[in-house]
Amino acid sequence: MFQLLKLLLGSIWVVDLPTYRHGVTLSEFLCRASQGGINGLPRVARTLIRLRLFLGRIFRLEAEPKDALAASFGSRLTPEDRARSFVVSGTPEGLFRVVYRFENEQLLEIQNRTVHAAALSALAERADSYRFYFAVYVRQRTWITPFYMGLIDPFRKWIIYPALLKKIRATWDQNIRPND
Repeated sequence: MFQLLKLLLGSIWVVDLPTYRHGVTLSEFLCRASQGGINGLPRVARTLIRLRLFLGRIFRLEAEPKDALAASFGSRLTPEDRARSFVVSGTPEGLFRVVYRFENEQLLEIQNRTVHAAALSALAERADSYRFYFAVYVRQRTWITPFYMGLIDPFRKWIIYPALLKKIRATWDQNIRPND
């Protein structure tokens, strides 16, 4: 698609999902799964996310840098990719901005005082199941980025992401059924 230059792959996760019916797209699944937000996560994961957001407000960590638009991964999209995306690049989605959303692939990004990160989601239909991919890429924003990432890494890898992926599986089971 395009190069994500000077990014580190922070995490990659894969979830196999049952085939209730054929032809499900990531776009359809995201539409059906959009309700609930973090409320569907286990209490410890919700608490950690809320604590991070609270500390972010206190220390003004969420402020988008002045060069956010120029630094956005969306600025690297080709005209063809822009036309193919179901959502206009830069559209806010919670704390993130959509870079692109194709039928079975989506890239979201966040830029703040600690990181410039991208979250890639993809859904692939296989012969006997679906496979959901989730990857997080992190670009160093300032000298604090490596320290910040080192501090939150255990929480992301052992609590937050497993809870998110478990929620994805439950949402899939609840929303993608035959005869829907």
